[in-house]
Amino acid sequence: MITNNITFILHKPQLSENIGACARAIKNFRFKEMIVINPKPIFPNDKILATSVGAKDIIKNCKNFDNLQSALNNIDVVIATSARFRNKNIKHIQLEDLKNINFKKKIAFLFGSEASGLSNNEISYSNYTLQIATNPKFKSLNLSHSLIIIAHYVSNILKSKKIKFIKSKKIKAASKKEIQEMSNLCIQNLEEINFFKTYEKKPIMLENLRNIFYRMELSSKETRILSGVFASLGKKR
Repeated sequence: MITNNITFILHKPQLSENIGACARAIKNFRFKEMIVINPKPIFPNDKILATSVGAKDIIKNCKNFDNLQSALNNIDVVIATSARFRNKNIKHIQLEDLKNINFKKKIAFLFGSEASGLSNNEISYSNYTLQIATNPKFKSLNLSHSLIIIAHYVSNILKSKKIKFIKSKKIKAASKKEIQEMSNLCIQNLEEINFFKTYEKKPIMLENLRNIFYRMELSSKETRILSGVFASLGKKR
């Protein structure tokens, strides 16, 4: 089923009740995949299981990662949720734009912690940022509330519309793991030639590089070609 292609990622969630409520919302709309990254409470715990109500299977099958990069290895497209507009060269979308997403790919919706949301560094791993239209004077939504809005909207899209894409079956989109391996090779070569001379600017430069690579929608073949180019450049020194 296409719903198996959709994952909801909770990055550093703070409250057990919210984790459990998110699991319940995921199951409400027939989705199955949830990932937590470095949760503050012990995972799982009794409060999480209690607030998940009948969605204990979502909690049981949930994967727990230490960092965001590891969680994205099998994901094709990441859509990060944010209440703030980011001054980044990344495509900003709203709920209605989700109709144009190819849900036949492996899609992940990324949610930040209740305390601070997502940092620019975490946003840099995404293909899009998604903003839910709310009261401009009171934008912040509860974690589980924002997830249930998106889950409901995506569920309706999948029910009402069969999206057909005319694309050669020979072209395989690059996975997040392939793009990460390629970008890591590029960064390794840049570090060896002391490209990042100013230490303070290195984090923002890395964010910008990731934004470029993830926005390009590379094929698996293209990432192999670029990896070969970066490897050859390294050998030439």
